[in-house]
Formats: sequence, structure tokens, C-alpha cells
Amino acid sequence: MPQRTQTWTTRDLLVWMNESFTKHDLDSPRRMAEMLLAHVIGVDRLRLYMDPERPASPIERSQLRDLVKRALDHEPIQYLVGEESFFGMRFHVDPRVLIPRPSTQTIVEEVLQHARNNPEANALRASDAGAGILIADVCTGSGCIAAALAKHLPGARVIASDLSADALACAKENIDHHKLNDRVELLRGDLLAPIENHPIAGNDRSLSYLVSNPPYIPDHEWEAVEPNVKDHEPTNALRAGVDGLEFVRPLIERGPRLLKPGGLLLIEIASCTAPEVLELARAHEKLTSERIVKDSDGLDRVLIAKRV
Repeated sequence: MPQRTQTWTTRDLLVWMNESFTKHDLDSPRRMAEMLLAHVIGVDRLRLYMDPERPASPIERSQLRDLVKRALDHEPIQYLVGEESFFGMRFHVDPRVLIPRPSTQTIVEEVLQHARNNPEANALRASDAGAGILIADVCTGSGCIAAALAKHLPGARVIASDLSADALACAKENIDHHKLNDRVELLRGDLLAPIENHPIAGNDRSLSYLVSNPPYIPDHEWEAVEPNVKDHEPTNALRAGVDGLEFVRPLIERGPRLLKPGGLLLIEIASCTAPEVLELARAHEKLTSERIVKDSDGLDRVLIAKRV
């Protein structure tokens, strides 16, 4: 923060941070500046523009200076403020879990659209559109997919699993915060094992949806990953071996038997592996209508396939 004699206002601080973040090629510099300042002041981002001439106190300027320095060293701003938005919901995030991203919202959007168009769901009252739906969310991380689906499908039940106890502790904080404890069950275990061993979900053909955002970055892409991701987010939630399919492959091979006829398998993938993923799905005798859906950036991002 440059030295100056006059008072630093909210407007001044936003301009300074936006310019600094832009110069250092940080993603969404304006939004990141708003997140940091709102966090330090203790207000919603919208409030920043309702009082742009508010003077910052010396303590606020000191706190902001420290946070900006850490951000310029590629520490994710979402970790600095301890939260990120996903599907209109706030989630606590820290280095135990991946930061929710807009691309992952594609999974939620596709499930909700399918549920609305499902004849069984349409026969129910709108408030009960999720009644009778059982969903498994594998590699749940922060729990953002599980919570978003549970909130927008009233009556649906979600079983969310992760191998990391730390990730599940973070997910529990978020499920508790959104008051979804009664419909989201958290289980620890390796990939599909907790779902396969579940007394309800483990029965053949019980799930309406099996969704997952597993690790999927192949080794050949790892060096090109941005420093804020590679150096700060949990590596075991990102890397997926030589071909990027270490976790995607077993999800495709073992997941379909857990789905009801007509149920959907949805897996987030690396865009560079889309052809191989589609081939794997098409080779499975229990899957049909296989397709790859693009994310908000226009990249091949989500495999969707239907259980025969």
C-alpha cells in the first residue's frame, strides 16, 4: 500500500488492490479485491459500494496490507477470507479442501434440470420435487455439491463421501451451516467403497444420481497448473496419475451398478481426457446416452451417462 497523507477510502483501496492484482495476473482481480476488503471491514461486498467514501482505520489498513501481500504471493484469497460462494450459497474453505469453482456448478445444474424433467418428479408437488431421490456425492471435499443438491431438491437424500478426514470435517461445518444434517450423510472411505458398503446405497440400482468431482489432473499438465492452485490447494484432491483417469476410471467401471435404470452418472473431468472418458463410458454395457458437457468457460468438463 503506497504511502500517502490523505485518508484511504473504500474506493481508493478497491482501486489500489484491483490495479495490483491485475498487474500480477490474478484471476478476477476486482472480485478478489472486494472479497478482501469486505472481509477486513466485516461487511457484505455490496455494502462497499453503498459507502465508497468510508475511511479505513489504521488497523484495517494494516490487516489489508498483510492480506494483499499474501495474495500477491499466490495464496488463494478464498483461503485468506475463509469462504467462497457456490450456486448462490456460502461455503467455508481452507487448505483442507479444494476451492469450489463455477465449472463444478455444471454438475448441479444438470442434475436439477434432469430432476425437473423426470416424469416421477413432475408428478409431485413442486416443494417435494426431490422426494424419493437418493444421491451419492463421491470425493465431496467442502461438501458444496452435496449441499447445493440437497437445498434445491427438497426431500432428496445425499450420501457424501471422501477419503480425507480433514475434508469431511470441513464438509460437516458447511452441512451444519446450511442446516442440511437431516438429509446429507457424510462417510469416510476410498472412492466408491463407502457407497458400495452403505446399507441402502450399496444395494444394486438404488441411486438416482451418482456425482463426483474427483482428482483428475494428469501428470503432463501438472507443471502448467497455476501457483495459487499447485502450491496451496490439497494435491491429493487434484492429481490423478499419468493419464488423469486414476479415479475417473473406477467411477465409470463400478458406479453404474449402483444406479437405478434411468439414473445418471455425472463426473467432472479434465478437458484433455474427454475423448478417453467418453470411450470408457461407451464401452460399459450398463451405460447409454453418454455425452460430455461443457462448463461455463466452454471447456469439456462433465461426463454424463444414463444407466440402462
